[in-house]
Amino acid sequence: MSRLIRNALVMLLLMTVTTGIAYPLVVTGLAQVLFPSQAHGSLIVTNGKPVGSELIGQSFTAPGYFWGRPSATTPAPNNGAASTPSNLGPTNPALTKAANDRIAALREVDPANKGAVPVDLVTASGSGLDPEISPAAAEYQLARVARARHLDPAKLRELVAASTAGRQLGVLGEPRVNVLKLNLAVDEAAR
Repeated sequence: MSRLIRNALVMLLLMTVTTGIAYPLVVTGLAQVLFPSQAHGSLIVTNGKPVGSELIGQSFTAPGYFWGRPSATTPAPNNGAASTPSNLGPTNPALTKAANDRIAALREVDPANKGAVPVDLVTASGSGLDPEISPAAAEYQLARVARARHLDPAKLRELVAASTAGRQLGVLGEPRVNVLKLNLAVDEAAR
């Protein structure tokens, strides 16, 4: 019996060292070498300071900025520690109310815009942290941002096009615009 216990303890120690220490160190080391940007959070750096991550949305509410998808995280928007969907189904009145409130906020800040509001501007993503919007959502906001920043809409369209990523591998997903990158480009153009 003591030999069985000793073998079990040796196996426990061996597996603890292998899976709890060696494996994480090897994976972390490989990530640092092969994917250094991603291993450090895909940070966007401006003037030597990190301003955000490519992977986590930020809340923009000023008229001179493009707005991202609404965040479902609490207690603060885009809280990476609280990533979760809203869990509101399509027949839930709370989802309808939230979407109508977001539409009203968009209409209030840009009353001249009578176009249909793209769905990604009024619904949160599955994680509640989505950093990207559709090109249609960027186009919907373009006139408002141009007026607020006193920029030529054609220049803004160029910035949107430059900030738009296509489908992954040419077939996966939809074209998307990283809101933080776009807003940093708008800041640069407005100087």
